[in-house]
Amino acid sequence: MSKMHVKMTVNGSQVEGLAEPRTLLIHFLREQLGLTGPHIGCDTSHCGACTVDLDGKSVKSCTLFVAQANGAEVTTIEGLAAADGSLHPLQEAFREHHGLQCGFCTPGMITRAYRLLQENPTPSDEEIRFGMSGNLCRCTGYQNIVKAIRAAAAEMAAGKEAAE
Repeated sequence: MSKMHVKMTVNGSQVEGLAEPRTLLIHFLREQLGLTGPHIGCDTSHCGACTVDLDGKSVKSCTLFVAQANGAEVTTIEGLAAADGSLHPLQEAFREHHGLQCGFCTPGMITRAYRLLQENPTPSDEEIRFGMSGNLCRCTGYQNIVKAIRAAAAEMAAGKEAAE
C-alpha cells in the first residue's frame, strides 16, 4: 500500500512523516514519533489507555487512523508537563493522591481528565466518574483517581484565580 505524507502538531511541535493511511494513530505516535506515553491496551477502544487529546476532544488513538489526524493538533501525556519538566497539576495530583498503581492506564486517565476539566472545571464526584467512564483501571478501585482529579481541579481553579 502506498504511504501518505502526514503533518500534524503534536505536543506543540509541528511533526510530519510517511505512513500508510490505515496506520493507527497510536502506532504513528509510538513507533514513528517515539511518544510511548499513550499505551496500547485492548485495540478495541474499551480500556482508554491510548487516550490522547485531538483538536480539543478526547479520542482513543487505537481506533483512529493517522490519515484522520492529518492536520490535527494532538496532545499526549508527554505534552501536559511544562517545558521546564514540572508536572501538570493533574500529573502531580495523581502522584500525590495515589491515583495510580501499576501505571498502565495512567497516561490515558490523565489525558482524559485534562479534557474533562477543560469541559467542566469544577465537576462533582459523580460528573468525574461519568466523565472518566471510558477509561478503565484494573488496580485502583477508582477512589483515588476521583480524589486526584478533584484535587487537580481545585489546584487549577486556585491558579486561575491567582492569575486574575
